[in-house]
Amino acid sequence: MIQLKEITGYLESLAPVSFQESYDNSGLQVGDPGMEVSGILVTLDVTEEVVDEAAGLGFNLIISHHPVIFGKLTSVTSRTAPERVVRKAVKNDIAIYSGHTNFDAIREGVSSAMADRLGLIGRRILDPVRGRLKKLVVFVPEAHVEKVRSAMFGAGAGHIGAYDRCSFNLEGTGTFRGSEESNPFVGEKGKMHTEPETRVETIVPEHLAGTVVAALIRAHPYEEVAYDIYPLDNPHEQAGMGMVGELEAPMEEGAFLNFLKDRFSAGVIRHSALRGTPVSKVALCGGAGSFLIGKAVASGADVFVTGDVKYHDFFSAEGRIVIMDIGHYESEQFTRDLFYDLLMKKFPKFAIRLSETNTNPIKYF
Repeated sequence: MIQLKEITGYLESLAPVSFQESYDNSGLQVGDPGMEVSGILVTLDVTEEVVDEAAGLGFNLIISHHPVIFGKLTSVTSRTAPERVVRKAVKNDIAIYSGHTNFDAIREGVSSAMADRLGLIGRRILDPVRGRLKKLVVFVPEAHVEKVRSAMFGAGAGHIGAYDRCSFNLEGTGTFRGSEESNPFVGEKGKMHTEPETRVETIVPEHLAGTVVAALIRAHPYEEVAYDIYPLDNPHEQAGMGMVGELEAPMEEGAFLNFLKDRFSAGVIRHSALRGTPVSKVALCGGAGSFLIGKAVASGADVFVTGDVKYHDFFSAEGRIVIMDIGHYESEQFTRDLFYDLLMKKFPKFAIRLSETNTNPIKYF
């Protein structure tokens, strides 16, 4: 059997909870991290019907995109839908885990699932986050450089865009003197020592800094390891909101709207005025993405596909882009497949099912 904390730990290694927006509540909603999991039901939203579905299957873990506890929960009665869901989950000993804006913020996340449906190529994150990268510098005796570098790379350091194992290395001389309590790898206690060393610099995502430092210390021969960590303002190209990419071949706007409607099974598409130009570059964001309209325009995209666009937001197109609102549920529905594929890759022999409950609260007449 697999414990719940093994599953949540894996998901959070892909999309750390620290990536979520300030208003969000991603993570474990209901359940004991140490409980053994009998099966996983994957859904976009958690409703009472979804909990019943999990119980009927004999599964005791629901993984959703949208959190069921989204705000302050002051009681667990039957007054509101979230309270009823939590109450039913607890009564049936079913855990609930939600990966929301943290999965919006990773390169292979929600917007990538949308881009897959459109076959976009040459993709990049529309609005990369800043302040989430660190520069790690460590000083290593020459004979151990490759071992220490490999340990850091193996722990997640050294990624820049489409490149990995990236570092800068500078030869120099280290000096130190050990006290009588020391146990030096080289040199003698109480005597000044000089050692040929290499200064190794590499990039580390903030959430992996502790793991990478632990790996380098294990691989380093010195009793006391000298290293520095510097904050960076560089954009983190592997994390952020939205995505932009190219269609394999340009499409006339009307043809693209039909293509979009078909690929997302959209009941209706609300859009700003068409520009009469072919659609080649597409920006998109799952869920409510109006906050990225400016970024979409700046990217040179012909259209911006998202959900929950407000009336006045359509005015901001100003003939520079076509805003296309396919609906919140429609834009995020394939997040279920994203979770399913990730879980099956890690736990291929475990019982994992996609929910058959349609949780879209919006109907079209």
